[in-house]
Amino acid sequence: MKDASKIFLLIAGYPESLLNFRGPLLRALVAKGLEVHVAAPDLPPNSMIRQKLEGLGVRVHEVALKRTGMNPLADMTTVYQLWCLMRRIKPDFSLGYTIKPVIYGNIAAWLAGVPSRFALITGLGYAFQGEGGQRSWLKRIVQGLYRMALGKVHRVFFQNPDDEALFHSLGITNKSDRKTVVVNGSGIDVSRFAVAPLPKVTQFLLIARLLGDKGVREYVKAATMVRQQYPCVRFGLVGWIDDNPNAIGEDELEHWIESGDVQFYGRLADVKPVIAESSIYVLPSYREGTPRTVLEAMAMGRPIITTDAPGCRETVVDGDNGFLVPVKSVDELAIAMLKFVEQPELIIRMGKRSRQIAEEKYDVDKVNAHMLREMGIK
Repeated sequence: MKDASKIFLLIAGYPESLLNFRGPLLRALVAKGLEVHVAAPDLPPNSMIRQKLEGLGVRVHEVALKRTGMNPLADMTTVYQLWCLMRRIKPDFSLGYTIKPVIYGNIAAWLAGVPSRFALITGLGYAFQGEGGQRSWLKRIVQGLYRMALGKVHRVFFQNPDDEALFHSLGITNKSDRKTVVVNGSGIDVSRFAVAPLPKVTQFLLIARLLGDKGVREYVKAATMVRQQYPCVRFGLVGWIDDNPNAIGEDELEHWIESGDVQFYGRLADVKPVIAESSIYVLPSYREGTPRTVLEAMAMGRPIITTDAPGCRETVVDGDNGFLVPVKSVDELAIAMLKFVEQPELIIRMGKRSRQIAEEKYDVDKVNAHMLREMGIK
């Protein structure tokens, strides 16, 4: 029986993610017969994203929400706007993902009396990575806010078991109440990200926001080391400089481009062509939820080099569909890259395994079905 009379509200901090990361979930909710609403910033009436969402049968609401920054007045405005929205549309279910929608969305949902409240932890971000200085006090504030908000939800979804264990150890969530669930990332549409033929020239690729915590510097340094031995090997970099304290500087990026060791593609709306041009996907991140770009590359039949870090290690069986390297180790990263350069048969074998794992473990329909069951949506 479909939940035809039920209303579902999804809260996001980044409007593009509603289509790129949650599009299949929205379609699944609509297919279940729910009246689906989304709330996010930067969605004016003439927005292309808004029009595409409405084309899916979703009702769109623009709210004031700054994804970064710690301005109490602005954040309280977000809570108030979300509370007003919820009092007006009266959702039966609410789900927030990324830090501010999780925290402020669930506080507003609790105040508004939303019957079923959920949170999706897609990664821990700047505040949880590194120690000392600004991060220490920020971490304490964020942990306190998480503890307050997640104490008011009915299910907390994590994308890897390390994040779940960390939240339990910090007392943000309680293992004994059994309301936390681990899902296999956001999933990947394995039909949309189809296997692509391998290029003739060996090319590595990294797609990421240009942050230090994504391992971008390690990638470039390892690329320089490999190209000293094999100058014909190519290294692609896709991304953009984020409004984040850990962002790569413009001057640093320009230096990398001028060196000729990496080819910078900028920010791409569609990453499938650049993945198709690559042989091996690399993500030397310090910590992730479950990295979407890795799943996209796996679905397209590419072997993976990533770090033995939370979220990243779940995507690779070392020596099977790629290699795991220590966080921040440029030398080990370069060694893993050289294995593919010097043993190109590994690219074919490990790429096939990546596709198989994507189909078996990360198919978006399987991931969304798991979440819907846990939310009591039938």
